[in-house]
Amino acid sequence: MIMRAYVKLPTGIYGARIEEELGDKAVYGATIRQVDHTYGDFRARREASVWRRLNRILLVLLIIAIWLAIVSLFVPPYKKLMQSRAEIDNLQQQVSEQQSLLARQTREVNLLKTDVTYLETIARDRLDLMKEGETIFRLETARAKPKPNDSVRR
Repeated sequence: MIMRAYVKLPTGIYGARIEEELGDKAVYGATIRQVDHTYGDFRARREASVWRRLNRILLVLLIIAIWLAIVSLFVPPYKKLMQSRAEIDNLQQQVSEQQSLLARQTREVNLLKTDVTYLETIARDRLDLMKEGETIFRLETARAKPKPNDSVRR
């Protein structure tokens, strides 16, 4: 006759298995073995690991969403800043062009007021004035002849 006694420890390990055999061959022994987890326990661990993975994925998605929200808050003002800088550059270029035009026209006004020969040259060129006994020859640049229309063929 074999007698087996199992004691369940709080950690889930069955221990102190005692087998007793009565008769000529009396053998006494004690072993400790770990019982395989049941299917329900395995399923619970698997579901727990799935939830852990889902939580990690959710955490990553949450971090990405927060990062996108922060970026979306700063992109429109940055675009407006870049547009404003481009507009400032454009306006500064216009100011420099206007300043050069003003300097040129101021110089011309000073020359017209003070330099008689310059005034005479301008009067002859722009107003077609001439002195007595003077002949003016005007040379015009040759205009490019229009090319015949190749699309009209007969």
